[in-house]
Amino acid sequence: MRILITGAGGQVGTDLSQVLGGMIPPAGRATALLGADPVADGEFDLHALDRAGLDIVDAELVRTTVEAIGPDVIVHLAAYTAVDRAELDVPGATAINEIGTGNVVAAAEVVGAHVIYVSTDYVFAGNLGRPLVETDATGPLSVYGATKLAGEAMCRGTDTIVRTSWVAGLAGRTVINLATDAGRTGRALRFVDDQIGTLTASADLAAGLVAMIRRRPAGVFHVAGAGAASWHEVISHAVVEAGGSADQVTPITTADLNPQPAATRPSYSPLVSQRLAEIEGVPLPEWQDGVARLVAALTSEGGS
Repeated sequence: MRILITGAGGQVGTDLSQVLGGMIPPAGRATALLGADPVADGEFDLHALDRAGLDIVDAELVRTTVEAIGPDVIVHLAAYTAVDRAELDVPGATAINEIGTGNVVAAAEVVGAHVIYVSTDYVFAGNLGRPLVETDATGPLSVYGATKLAGEAMCRGTDTIVRTSWVAGLAGRTVINLATDAGRTGRALRFVDDQIGTLTASADLAAGLVAMIRRRPAGVFHVAGAGAASWHEVISHAVVEAGGSADQVTPITTADLNPQPAATRPSYSPLVSQRLAEIEGVPLPEWQDGVARLVAALTSEGGS
């Protein structure tokens, strides 16, 4: 099966490329955790393009590139993810998240490829006070969320839309790196306790995407770590895993942040991977498991 990944230079793209190549990422687990067989040697013909390799805003470039590769499946990861910056850059976020996605889908139509579009919990308002399933009504509070939802609308009914949340991996630097550093050094941290969601290890999301690639199901799927926690709880857990104490992390509210973030985040947006569990038999691991593997991988690298 020939696979094209857009935005392959990011956290998820890095881990997904490794999984599709038959490897288990440093912070990963076998794809068998989803009831799928491990990736066999030669099962996938992978074409992984980062932003330098494919500017999705260039419709003609997208079309000619997709036609030249002739993929069976396009995993569309390229996105404008600077949540706060998007509030002041609506044209930029729209160009990438909405128009760029439309370009990818249009090119996929030409070659008969299936598209797997990775979206976000930020398409929800997060005001229901309970974890969210695929059929819940959307209501984005930010430009980022609105443009990602617009990207969902660009997909065809036969495509797969994968919503995930709070993704952290080893490619680049995330708050898990910060927490690991703090666990080693004893540094004090402050994190909000009034934003509730689910931390998703990018390697686990990659495993979920392999299941989507093999099955090519139509419609919306939530693929996120199991369970719910505040950022304060997530960071406290990571600090402890790195050898520190939960007492190092002080809970604050979003109103305590200075400066205030430009974008409004959903206050309660844990995702329930209901449809994934139905087709694969099990959901992704608990968020604590993903955090522990990320911290262990960072620690084994000797730096974070």
